Amino acid sequence: MTNRARVAVVGATGAVGSVTLALLRERGYGDVRAFASARSAGANLDGLTVEEATPDALGAGDLDLCLFSVGTSASRELVPVAAAGGALCIDKSSAFRLESGVPLVVPEVNGDRVHENAGIVANPNCCSIPLSIALAPLRDTAGLRRVRVATYQSVSGAGASAMDRLRGESVEEHDLRMDWDFDGVEFDEEATDVLGEAEGVRLVGFPSPLEAAGLDDVLVGRIRTDETVENGLALFLACDNLRKGAALNAIQIAELALRERSVAQG
Repeated sequence: MTNRARVAVVGATGAVGSVTLALLRERGYGDVRAFASARSAGANLDGLTVEEATPDALGAGDLDLCLFSVGTSASRELVPVAAAGGALCIDKSSAFRLESGVPLVVPEVNGDRVHENAGIVANPNCCSIPLSIALAPLRDTAGLRRVRVATYQSVSGAGASAMDRLRGESVEEHDLRMDWDFDGVEFDEEATDVLGEAEGVRLVGFPSPLEAAGLDDVLVGRIRTDETVENGLALFLACDNLRKGAALNAIQIAELALRERSVAQG
C-alpha cells in the first residue's frame, strides 16, 4: 500500500513542502496532491496544480496520508479534520507534540510508537531529530545523566524567502570552518564504535552543514572525552535541516505506519 497511497502535501509551496514533494518522487509515490494557502491555489508546482488547503478538501475521505508542514494554527484547524476523514496525518508543527495519544516519533529511535496513533503522529523539530539519533545509541549502551547542547540553526528554518536571500551569497562563506587543531585531545574509541554501528548515523572527521546537505544520515564527528565532567563525552553533529530534519523523517514515519495498517487490514 505504501507507494500506492493517496498522499497530500499540505504546505507544498514552502521550504519543507518542496523537499517533501521531491522525496516522494524519489521514493516512487505516484498519487500525490499539493495543497497550500488560498493565495497559492492554482499555481503549477513541478507539474502539480496547487489546491487550497481547506477542511472540506482535506476531510473528503479520498486521502490515505497527509504530510503537514504549515504553521501551528493551521495545523490545529486542518489536521483533526483530515484525520477524521480517514487520512494518517504527520504534522511538523508544534501543535500536537505534547498532546496525549499523539506519538512523537523519530523512526530510528522509537519507531515502534507509530502504532499508538489515532490518526495523528507528530514530527519532532529539526534539532531534536538529529540529536536523538546520536544520543539514543549512547543512552542504550552506557546511559545518560545529563546533556548540554549548543545548536546552530539553519537558515532554512526561517523559510523559503530566507533561503532565497542565502542563495545569492557565497556557499563557502557560510559553511562551518575549523581553524583549530586537536593535538593532544583524547578521542573516545568506545563511543565511536557505538555510533559507527548506529542506524542513521554517518561518522566523519568534521561534520559541517555543507557536507550534510542532501544526505539522509546525521553526520557525527569529533567524538572526544569531555574532561570537565566525570565520564563526559563531547561530539559534534550536522544534519540536512529540511531533509532528515523535517521532510524525510515525516515520510519515514508514514511508511512505518502505513505498513502496519496494511498488515492489520490483512
